[in-house]
Amino acid sequence: MIQFGTNPIAWANDDDQTIGANIPTDRILHEAGRLIGFDGIENGHRWPDDGAEIKALLGGYGLKFISGWYSTELLVRSVEDEIAHCQHHLAKLKANDCKVMIVCETSNAIHGDAEKPVNERPTLSDAEMKEFCAKIEAFAAYLAGEGMTLVYHHHMGTIIESPEEIDALMENTGPHLHLLFDAGHCAFGGGDPVTVLTKHVGRVRHFHAKNIRPAITAKVRSEGWSFLQGVVGGAFTVPGDQEGGVDFQPLLQILADHSYDGWIVIEAEQNPDERNPLLYQTLGLHTLKRIAKETGLI
Repeated sequence: MIQFGTNPIAWANDDDQTIGANIPTDRILHEAGRLIGFDGIENGHRWPDDGAEIKALLGGYGLKFISGWYSTELLVRSVEDEIAHCQHHLAKLKANDCKVMIVCETSNAIHGDAEKPVNERPTLSDAEMKEFCAKIEAFAAYLAGEGMTLVYHHHMGTIIESPEEIDALMENTGPHLHLLFDAGHCAFGGGDPVTVLTKHVGRVRHFHAKNIRPAITAKVRSEGWSFLQGVVGGAFTVPGDQEGGVDFQPLLQILADHSYDGWIVIEAEQNPDERNPLLYQTLGLHTLKRIAKETGLI
């Protein structure tokens, strides 16, 4: 079953918590659940840290807890240490009947550094990539045994950003690791979303419907902006925005053709002082539902 969700970073940013700090938590949930009508919402720093409390809070607004970002540090931790470290987060997901754990390696990531140009992100050699993939696959195998699917989030400013790195991750892992496909990060990272999704759709278990403004992402690259400068500058937006550069029609058609069954989440961080979250998220959900019907996804 296809369900449509959002992420609180449209209202209140997690990497820079000053962005949207003036927006009350009640407003986020009221708009997302009661006014816009999303089925669920991902994790954010505003939610309680206890799984049962999260379930009760979100449920009061008609929202399910979809899942939440988990930062691995497998470049510096053992698999055993990572398993021990994830237990609290895993318990929160289980308490909310989540099916996937959103994972990204962040031990050397720079997306949270407001002063560091995103172009200066870390990269791995072929040998380092294979070593990392062996460890993340072992971690995914553990999670599978716990009834949880690891979906890897390729992300700007991290070791898995470019289409070549997504390919390497997929080629050197399996069968337990799956992919969170993010249309915006794919395009921003130099990939063609249709090409990348077509290649890896068989292992996609979570979908982020992030859009980009190409004029802004080009400036991020050419002028040496940090990831967070790009966020504030308007690099990201939602499906349906006429300034957006990602066409979601062929992407949702690919999902429909391969019987995708899961969440489609509008995960698009913006400056809420300039881009009203209620208006933009409403536009995004309306656009996705229209395309989903046209493509036979729903």
